[in-house]
Amino acid sequence: MPLHLSPALSDADVESLERATLDAVAPPVVEAVDGWLIPIEQSTVGRAKSAVPLRHHGLDTTLLKEIEARYTAHGLPAAFRVADLAGLAPVHQALFAMGYEARQPTLVQTGSVHRLREVFADLPTEVDTQPSAAWAAACIAPGFDPVDAAHRVQALRRSRDAAYAWVEEDGQPLAAGTAAFSQGWASLHGIRTAQQARGRGLAGRILAGLAQAALDRGLERVFLQVEEGNTKALALYQRCGFTTAWRYHYWRKP
Repeated sequence: MPLHLSPALSDADVESLERATLDAVAPPVVEAVDGWLIPIEQSTVGRAKSAVPLRHHGLDTTLLKEIEARYTAHGLPAAFRVADLAGLAPVHQALFAMGYEARQPTLVQTGSVHRLREVFADLPTEVDTQPSAAWAAACIAPGFDPVDAAHRVQALRRSRDAAYAWVEEDGQPLAAGTAAFSQGWASLHGIRTAQQARGRGLAGRILAGLAQAALDRGLERVFLQVEEGNTKALALYQRCGFTTAWRYHYWRKP
């Protein structure tokens, strides 16, 4: 599937997007060094435990060893979430020299809340500002890694300002998703549908509810992060007008 690229974001937009990402998954500890955020958490959620740069150029690569030492001090393996952009080539080279490998290519995509709502204008769903039992049950439905799903539920429950959407039928939760609101962005997380209910457009109902919650807060910009190989999700997001701002890899040691 060809990538539809967003206009380049400003340094301020990149920083606000990355801060909003961590506001959403809300790791218990976030440290910082010049140009980097260092989230600390014992979980399977990559964004909550990998250092991320706040700009895409001009970074001091000597800080990578300090970041590595911060993770070591917390008893965690160091990980880095770094965009595949020319301005970060020195970081890529330094990480490779330190023994790290690039894995799990993931796309950061941005879009319009109004466009998202228009695509699914008449689709109803349940939405609350508190994470309901039905929302959590849909997140951990059969077909998902139960440990990873539980960690994601725990992380998203910590979001300071969020909307939690779910669809259930006959008391059975079938789909769920979360939008967090921070730094002038709405960010989408954990959009998932139970195996037995896929192909019925339930993800669209989730997106409709979350888009409306963002509009109710006066927000227009929305972003999400999706693994590059998830072609079904990418087709849905392309229909909703999302375009790719950048791709990143997680850099970890074998």
